[in-house]
Amino acid sequence: MANIKSAKKRAKQMVVRNLRNASQRSMLRTAVKKVLKALQANDAAGAETAFATAQPLLDRFSSRGLIHKNKAARHKSRLNARIKALKIAA
Repeated sequence: MANIKSAKKRAKQMVVRNLRNASQRSMLRTAVKKVLKALQANDAAGAETAFATAQPLLDRFSSRGLIHKNKAARHKSRLNARIKALKIAA
């Protein structure tokens, strides 16, 4: 355990930040999984609405540094491509 006051404060801050980051990461993963689930069910409209909620989350968390900006761009690109392919096939 830390002895210095500033180190104790940092330790407390890290606990709070770790909890927040884990919660936000979970929220992001759930949003992406909803899009994937709609894609597997061949539900283009459902996939589009799920993607509309997942896209701002990807942007927001990449700008805050929770995930890398290229990872967010990759997810958005791949999900959007799959949605477009599903629309063309249907």
